[in-house]
Amino acid sequence: MAKKNPPAPTVVLFVRHGQTPTTGKKLPGRAPGLHLAETGVAQAERAGERIAALGKATAVYASPMERTQETAAPIAKACKLRVRTHKGLIEADFGQWTGKNLSALRKLPEWTTVQRYPSGFRFPGGESFPEMQTRMTGAVGELVAKHPGETIVAVSHADTIKAAIADAAGTPLDLFQRIVVSPCSISAVMYTTSGPIVLSVNSTGDDLSTLVPS
Repeated sequence: MAKKNPPAPTVVLFVRHGQTPTTGKKLPGRAPGLHLAETGVAQAERAGERIAALGKATAVYASPMERTQETAAPIAKACKLRVRTHKGLIEADFGQWTGKNLSALRKLPEWTTVQRYPSGFRFPGGESFPEMQTRMTGAVGELVAKHPGETIVAVSHADTIKAAIADAAGTPLDLFQRIVVSPCSISAVMYTTSGPIVLSVNSTGDDLSTLVPS
């Protein structure tokens, strides 16, 4: 029997949604009704230009939230694709912290745990960080299996993307807060049968054609 070749590597371009009126001020979570600010719309259009210039994207997926859908729309348009929604890419469920001001949350004793020991923290009435990471990496795994050898876009949120990058890099979840994922930044991970390769993190202006394994 002829030996089967392993699936070709899949590159996932993780895009955080663009800036919103509350970015850096509140923890919006899954609360509905949050749209991109004008700056965020411009960021999304620029991300679309950068990704389209690659000429490789075959699918664009987005979290169900308005801000991710609105970020994905110009990316899909630039790539002549449609936006597909994947629930697994949704923001973490912050429970009772949803919609709270970050300035107030930083004063809570639990905030230190969120930053230094996230693997041991569950948002009151919401998800734990390990649950969020498992959900996100599971979603990415589904997409990779569905698109072998392709380059796809996954528009999601800061913490979920950071969790996926940490997993790909073999970084413990308790260190994932050290990763920076800015609004509309692009992070690239190549998923191979022998393990993931992190090509770029938090890219906001570079030529994406340089994203190849060294």
